[in-house]
Order: sequence, then structure tokens, then C-alpha cells
Amino acid sequence: MSVVSPLAACGAVVPFGIAIATGERPSPLAFCGAAAALGGAVLASVEERRADSPDRARAVLLALAAAVALGLFVYFLGLGSREGDALSTLVGARVGSLSFLLVAALASRAPLAIGRSSLVAVAAVGLADVTANALFAFASGHGLLALVAVLGSLYPIATVLLAHVLLGERLTRPQQLGIGVALAGIAAIAGG
Repeated sequence: MSVVSPLAACGAVVPFGIAIATGERPSPLAFCGAAAALGGAVLASVEERRADSPDRARAVLLALAAAVALGLFVYFLGLGSREGDALSTLVGARVGSLSFLLVAALASRAPLAIGRSSLVAVAAVGLADVTANALFAFASGHGLLALVAVLGSLYPIATVLLAHVLLGERLTRPQQLGIGVALAGIAAIAGG
């Protein structure tokens, strides 16, 4: 996780780069704030322990692939929300992802049943995911996609803070620094 989490958090670089390349021009302060916020999120997600593993190279490649896939999803969700209706874009994304998952599950003969004890947790995860994506879609319709994508990628900070508050996990110095840098980046984006 100490390798995968920071790499996956870099997925915002994809929509940020595409949005800048296609003509979005945030102010210099907001641009620097986006870089600081993203860097802070990556730093906040780095764990103290690093263990070498024979599967480390594969984990890095899979994390990079996940970052690119998440970044492309975020970009197209934002673009669809900006060009059309955010709710229709979100429904289309869900239909597409559900179709892909169903085909993958059938091809791999994975069980599709959900145990009764897990049903509430699975429903809560689904509702949280759809809510987060809907809020992102609406936000990208009202702001620069490059900046909204970076702000939407700050979930590692929420995860670290929730682990600290709810589970009593200790925040390392790099995590504390990352949270501070990300918050400064958010302030710069808001001021830019």
C-alpha cells in the first residue's frame, strides 16, 4: 500500500494535463495550488513502512494503470457533465461500468451473490461512490475541470484523517506535512 496508494493518487495528473492541453488556463496561483494540493495528497498517503516484495514491480505497474484509468474516467465524467447533463453522464458511466463488471464476472466465473451480512456495507459503498461521482460531475460543470479534478483527488487526505480520528492511527511527519501542503494548495486554488 505504501507504493500503490501514492501512485494511484496521482491519477489527477491525467485530467489536469488533458484539460490544460485542451485550453483551460487556471491562474498562476491556482496552478501552483493544484500542484501543491496534489503533491500534498501523495505525501499524505505515503506510509512509514516500506517492504520490498517480489511483486513490487507488478504492483507499481498495476497502480500506474489504475491511476491512468481513474484519471481518464474523471476527465470524461467531467467533460460529459460540462457538455451535457451531469446526471445523464453519471448514469451512462454506471451502465458502462456495470456492463464491464458483469462481462468480467461471467468470463472469470466469479460468484455474483452478495451475502446478507455484507449487503448493507456493499450498498453503503455504492451510494458513497455514486454520491461522490455526482458531486464531482456537478462541480466540473461549474468550474475548471483541471482544478476540480485535483480537488477531487484529495481523498487520501480524508482517508488518513479518518484513520487518525476513528481508528487512533498515528500521523507520521510526512503525512502531517502532506496534509499541510494540500491545505495550502486548496487555499491557493480558492484564491486563484
